[in-house]
Amino acid sequence: MAKFRYRMQNILDIKIKMETQEKNEFGIAARRLAEEEEKLEELHARQAGYYADLKEAQEGNLDIKEINNLKTSINTMKSLIRTQMLEVNKAQRELELARARLNEVMMERKTHENLKERDFEIFKADIAAQEAKEIDQLISFTHNKGDV
Repeated sequence: MAKFRYRMQNILDIKIKMETQEKNEFGIAARRLAEEEEKLEELHARQAGYYADLKEAQEGNLDIKEINNLKTSINTMKSLIRTQMLEVNKAQRELELARARLNEVMMERKTHENLKERDFEIFKADIAAQEAKEIDQLISFTHNKGDV
């Protein structure tokens, strides 16, 4: 019996490897986004702590130097938060680009798998037709042999 061999198997293998690479890149981008969002949350928490400290400092004995230091810290945190938000947005864009590349590579791989499936169906039909032809020849040979 003939063995099925997909003529573009090497291209399909390359597409599968490319998809694996893109999945890895997507995972890296997702992890980076999570890390950047975590950093942003930490900055917000620190800022909230500074606000709480400032409120507390304004209620008791007033220490102007401490209040000014806390206000400076809050302003610094606002600046760090803005910078970190830019990093989060950048990581989100990178994730979306990685997702788009992954989708494209997945579609290409799926296309080649569909082509392989179609070629396999054609191969099975050819084998079935060849077997039917051989059976017809055998029946014809047996029938003619009986007439002699």
